[in-house]
Amino acid sequence: MSHHPFIHDDFLLETSQACELYHRFAKLAPIYDYHCHLPPAEIASNHEFPDIADIWMGGDHYKWRAMRANGVSEDYCTGKASPREKFDAWVATVPYCLRNPLYHWSHLELKRYFDLDLRIEPANADAIWEACNAKLPELRTQSILDHFNVAAICTTDDPVDPIDLHGAIAKQDLNTRVYPTFRPDKAYAISDPKAFIVWLKKLSNSSGITVSTFDDFMNALEKRHADFHDAGCRLSDHGLEQCPSEPCSTGEAASIFNRLMEGRNPNAGSELKFASFLLRQFGRWAAKRGWTQQLHLGPLRNNSSRQFARLGPDTGFDSIGESVSVKSVQHYLDDLDATGELPKIVLYNLNPSDNYALTTMLGNFQDGSLAGKMQFGSGWWFLDQEEAMQWQMNTLSQLGILRRFVGMLTDSRSFLSYPRHEYFRRVLCNLLGNDLKRGALPDDIELIGQMVREISFENAKNYFGLELAPKYS
Repeated sequence: MSHHPFIHDDFLLETSQACELYHRFAKLAPIYDYHCHLPPAEIASNHEFPDIADIWMGGDHYKWRAMRANGVSEDYCTGKASPREKFDAWVATVPYCLRNPLYHWSHLELKRYFDLDLRIEPANADAIWEACNAKLPELRTQSILDHFNVAAICTTDDPVDPIDLHGAIAKQDLNTRVYPTFRPDKAYAISDPKAFIVWLKKLSNSSGITVSTFDDFMNALEKRHADFHDAGCRLSDHGLEQCPSEPCSTGEAASIFNRLMEGRNPNAGSELKFASFLLRQFGRWAAKRGWTQQLHLGPLRNNSSRQFARLGPDTGFDSIGESVSVKSVQHYLDDLDATGELPKIVLYNLNPSDNYALTTMLGNFQDGSLAGKMQFGSGWWFLDQEEAMQWQMNTLSQLGILRRFVGMLTDSRSFLSYPRHEYFRRVLCNLLGNDLKRGALPDDIELIGQMVREISFENAKNYFGLELAPKYS
């Protein structure tokens, strides 16, 4: 076996200042995971994972992409290979991921969850498999949240999803508070009228409002928005290739809806108009209820038609799309701002060429009502790695106020993703530590340390306004 303490105390920390910032101010800060895709059912049931392959690789399209690129067949990614065979295929891939963030993340996960310093490679596969599986009974979902000091989780929930599980979790003796997030993307996914009508039936059932007219549709959506609010939700989330900005009156939106109810495909341009109308309405509801609206902009999804037909969405065939239209973002923000209905916004972009343009656009709508009201979100998806995290924080430093940044999230379906917060904090502390060393920041470790603590936890706690357990209040 090859022993190699790759993940050591000062991993990624290049200066003594960075080390002090991390160990004194960042390391022990609670985690505020305000956007993730963890299944509430697995938290409510305190799920126990059957083996390391299930918890480490299940649903992880980052790993699947790397395995395919390394010549691994689909059987070992999403296919019918056994858990041990999938595990072995991943372990054999990791040595080829040098300089890919997966190499860092996977070793951090092995160290932080299983206390293993083994390098991930085929020679160590048996030892890793046996040691991890032996420890899994201790790593049920709730114990993971407790171990990583997770104060809050915001899951991602369709308006038609049941939210009673969140209520069940709230009744359990957990320090972690788990809240739903309103994610109504399917409300404007109208390219397939049949699928849309199937979703409408679910909306009718969940809202208790039979949806047959456009007014019914809007009333049912607002009813679910209110239901989510009553369940503690204070965030919505919207995944969009572009921010839709086409003008669309209530009458036009109703006409588009009626056409869909007749089973007819939308006319050219109708999809963007319908999305534009709904997104503005969701923004108004968010402002009315004091929510934060998250905009995830820029992915180009399901690029391989062959693999989409075979495997469906969210299996690793998405990429960075074209530059986001800054004018469209401006129209959206300005439309809501003009009527005093602009909510708190967190905007995440996927194409780094947009960083400067979108950060300056957000700055136009800071209105002094709340520090950091308009947030340039953390590095997302393909950008949640060391280099792109630095790009995001450097952009925010130069064009906004980094110290008001609400920090990192997991955006993950995996309970093994909490070391991503550690990874982010190490990158943050290294960035600031290097500035301290070269004299670009005052030689005041307490001042810069307070900034680290704020970005790691305090800013999110103050900004999102979720009720936390007494331990974190």
